[in-house]
Amino acid sequence: MRSERRHFLLAAGALLAGTMLPARAVAQLELQQADTLRIAVYADFAPYSARGKGIDIAVGQALAERLGLRAEIVQFAADEDMNDDLRNMVWRGHYLGTRPADVMMHVPVDAQFAARNDKVQIIAPYHRETMALARDAGRVSLPAGSAANALEVFTREKIGAEVDTHASDFLLNVLNGRLRGNIVHFRSVADAAAAMTRGEVSAVLAPRGQLEAALPERGRFELDALAIPEMRVSAWPLGMAVKAESRELAAALTSAIAELQSSGELGRIFAAHGVTHQSP
Repeated sequence: MRSERRHFLLAAGALLAGTMLPARAVAQLELQQADTLRIAVYADFAPYSARGKGIDIAVGQALAERLGLRAEIVQFAADEDMNDDLRNMVWRGHYLGTRPADVMMHVPVDAQFAARNDKVQIIAPYHRETMALARDAGRVSLPAGSAANALEVFTREKIGAEVDTHASDFLLNVLNGRLRGNIVHFRSVADAAAAMTRGEVSAVLAPRGQLEAALPERGRFELDALAIPEMRVSAWPLGMAVKAESRELAAALTSAIAELQSSGELGRIFAAHGVTHQSP
């Protein structure tokens, strides 16, 4: 989750050269190809990676530059769940023949999830994602309190969500399914936001970063955090995954992402794609 963003230079050439790993250290990294960092990103996942552009692509390219490597971006379609994605793109490879990557972007940093996937290391958080509600302020008031209060309006108004997502699952099941008749599903968050601008739905529930990119001109629309007691997961850090045994690579990427954040480069990459960077 994701290459216009990837073509950002870190700073002046001298500064970039000063941050690269020495050749001996690069040679010790556990890579598929000695001079290349193979980076897996989700396909069709704007603003993080879509049609060769996006935040995760730009961050991956910046990491490769920091390590003195060439970036090879591999876009892949999501499988049934992220456990499958980690197997296909990090530690084993896909049964259709796709080689694993050296690193996969946009992986939630969560202790329980990591414990279930002990063939990878989940490292280097680079952004904190939060659930948010984009709403037509003339039709939907600021959400507050429990679901019964915050979401009651959607027993009358229609709300959009991307199909097969956390937002969709939550809306379908909250309040014992009372909202189901007013939930409208879309192929993407961008499609849902476009429907809201046409007045077809009054609000859209989705991760904040995707909503920010989909609504660059807010106009009458408001964007609010949605953290209500009934929502089990309302925020999560995003990091990356490497093979469990890739200790040197994990350390190098962790150091490089810290440098990107301290230099301000990480924030500039997010801003260039219309998203507010939130430190994890």
